[in-house]
Amino acid sequence: MSKIPVAVLGATGNVGQRFVSLLQDHPTFEIAALTSSERKVGGHLKDFWRLEDVPLAPDVASIELQPLDVSVLRKHDIVAAFSALPAEIAVDVETNAAQSGVRIFSNASAHRMDADVPLLLPEVNPNHLPLVERQPSFREGGFVVTNPNCSITGLALPLKPLVDALDLTDVHVATYQALSGAGYPGVPSLDITANVVPFIESEEEKMRREAKKILGSMSDGILPSPIDVWANCARVAVRDGHLEAVSIPLKDDVPPREIARLLSSFRGEPHVQQLPTAPKQPVIVRAESNRPQPLLDLMAGEPARARGMAGTVGRIRVVGRVVRFFVLSHNTIRGGAGGSLLNAELAHRRGYLD
Repeated sequence: MSKIPVAVLGATGNVGQRFVSLLQDHPTFEIAALTSSERKVGGHLKDFWRLEDVPLAPDVASIELQPLDVSVLRKHDIVAAFSALPAEIAVDVETNAAQSGVRIFSNASAHRMDADVPLLLPEVNPNHLPLVERQPSFREGGFVVTNPNCSITGLALPLKPLVDALDLTDVHVATYQALSGAGYPGVPSLDITANVVPFIESEEEKMRREAKKILGSMSDGILPSPIDVWANCARVAVRDGHLEAVSIPLKDDVPPREIARLLSSFRGEPHVQQLPTAPKQPVIVRAESNRPQPLLDLMAGEPARARGMAGTVGRIRVVGRVVRFFVLSHNTIRGGAGGSLLNAELAHRRGYLD
């Protein structure tokens, strides 16, 4: 069976390169086009490659970068495109591409809160995917699916099994977010070296707003979740990996071992469907007192294709009916390109790419 031709929009940025790294040997999708900003058009991806942990396949390295234009997608018969575009560019490009019949799986924030656009985390809210059928572009075969902000992605994975089993109303979280979350070249070295920056523009608001949509129930549209997420977000001198300190008030006495059981036994539709990029265990619980750590746990997840797709939880404590723990997730894989790719795999399995 021939593979599905796909494109990466904004292929030379941090998340764009992660898209390429995950797609270059994918069992279902095949890279047919790579687009970039105008000044890089005509060059090759190998000239801009920065992922030291992933070798670039020779056939992909030689692909010529093309303009960010719907005509390019038509020329290559693109079925689906993965968007790593800045929000201000994505808002029109993604809409136009969807209207031309392309299925867009976006890491951008431009359409996340649109009423008819799924804000999808397949282990958490796969029932939101049919929202695409309400989009005007669906008549032409195209649609937009978004993945959540990288910081709420890491929180939502362990939050889902707790929400399903316990009566929760408020979640408090402090995030320690990696430099790569700011894009390339990221934060100036003199601002972050030996420093912590306790402000990331709009991040705390995004976490609160997006959590309500992700955890919301489907009826005639999405009914926002009553759960409130209260966040404090900081940028730290770590290259990759968002570490989050979570505190959740409980209404009943729940021992730490039960919290650990709920988290470690959690599975979702990607696992059931055996999607290629799905981790066998979406939440991994560590018993050590000093875990998780970015240096040790960043690439959690099995099989090999799912490395970096699992969240790692540690230091589970319950004191005074408040459960506290740390969770670590890879912000440009699970919270970025890998999340969008898993969305596309779910959409394909459900027949939306036919």
